[in-house]
Amino acid sequence: MESMAEQALSTTYVVGERWPWPDEGERSGERGPVEHGRIIGAAGKSACAIRKIAALGATIKTDFAAKSGEMLALELGNGQRRSGMVEWTRGGELGIAFDEPIDIVALINRNLVSQPAERRRMPRVELRCPVHVKWCEHLEPATTRNISAQGLQVEGETLPDIGTLASLFVEGINLPPAEVVWRQGKLAGFEFFEEVTWSSLIAWVREAGRKIAP
Repeated sequence: MESMAEQALSTTYVVGERWPWPDEGERSGERGPVEHGRIIGAAGKSACAIRKIAALGATIKTDFAAKSGEMLALELGNGQRRSGMVEWTRGGELGIAFDEPIDIVALINRNLVSQPAERRRMPRVELRCPVHVKWCEHLEPATTRNISAQGLQVEGETLPDIGTLASLFVEGINLPPAEVVWRQGKLAGFEFFEEVTWSSLIAWVREAGRKIAP
């Protein structure tokens, strides 16, 4: 089993013009080690954990006392800094809207390059696009919610039960067979039988991001 230090970061990188706010489709059981940064404000500096980050902003966990409407700066682990306004606060989490958007694919690239080559692994990426799920005699349309080297989360009207083996078809990338490891309403989590390489995923994310760009 992987040690905590060897696990891929569970920080979600949101591709497209979407706010990185948590929603009803997220599951606490999927969380693990996250990317760390710092919050810088009028009251000083504080460490934070970056739960989700997008071109438009970020959701972070921190002990920093901030109020909605307050101006802060978020410093990422790679030293990049973005200023923004606190949009909301809830239970130790803050939603920060950046003053200027960031290039999220470039940020993923920088983080990949910073990893040792032999352990380089794509983080979880939130990206909505069509997917077809095939199991037994079924072939059903669905929508991707997020993808990582280890698996894919999808949303659809008709999805297989936990323990079902399935094939997933997404335009532009070949995905290995997978097993349904959780179900929640119209959502399902698939775990790949083998990891998808970071090079395959980053190329697909870059191209898919271009297609959904406004």
